[in-house]
Amino acid sequence: MTHIKKLVFSQFKTFALLSVSIAFSLVLLMIKIRITHSFIYLFLVWNLFLAVIPFIISTYLISTPKLNKLMVLLWCLVWLLFLPNAPYIVTDLLHLNNGDSKLLWLDVLVISSFAFNGLILFYYSLIDIKEILSHRFNIKFPKSLTLCILFLSSFGVYLGRFLRYNSWEIIQKPINLFKDIIQIIFHPNQNAEAWLFTLLFGTFLTVGYYCFSNNRAFME
Repeated sequence: MTHIKKLVFSQFKTFALLSVSIAFSLVLLMIKIRITHSFIYLFLVWNLFLAVIPFIISTYLISTPKLNKLMVLLWCLVWLLFLPNAPYIVTDLLHLNNGDSKLLWLDVLVISSFAFNGLILFYYSLIDIKEILSHRFNIKFPKSLTLCILFLSSFGVYLGRFLRYNSWEIIQKPINLFKDIIQIIFHPNQNAEAWLFTLLFGTFLTVGYYCFSNNRAFME
């Protein structure tokens, strides 16, 4: 509990800014609902909730330095399963086709604000986990590990957006999930879109990560 209090005080500005940003997204959504009387984008609240989960896990891990290594690894695995939910919100821009063309600018603003929060939560969480693994396990190649996580997250977004898998389906439908993953890996010619999306979206996340991490100290 003491570690959590210290973390809250040390990261108060970060938590405050995140809270304001998330609140702004919710206000935008309420304005959208009030004007159009449509709840079509209410799913964004659930998606943002899922995006917060890996941030909560990484915050918990960085606030409990005495946690044994096995527990840290187990939590990191759970974290990795939920991590793609954060950048996944970017792909919700596809839902713009379902909106009101007269208020397209508002739809773009609403979804973009949620996607922005998802990316911020994603990068904060990834930086914290990188720091945890580097200190607890003396990883010699943290940059390589970070790149792997970024592209794994991109692949996870593909599985969620286009194959409609959820994070918890590794428990509910592990056989179907692994069959599809193996199919994509060993038959790249038949799954060119999966590889192309993973490469391009992963590159997008990587560029964003290095821009964010290099300016994090300034923002805090």
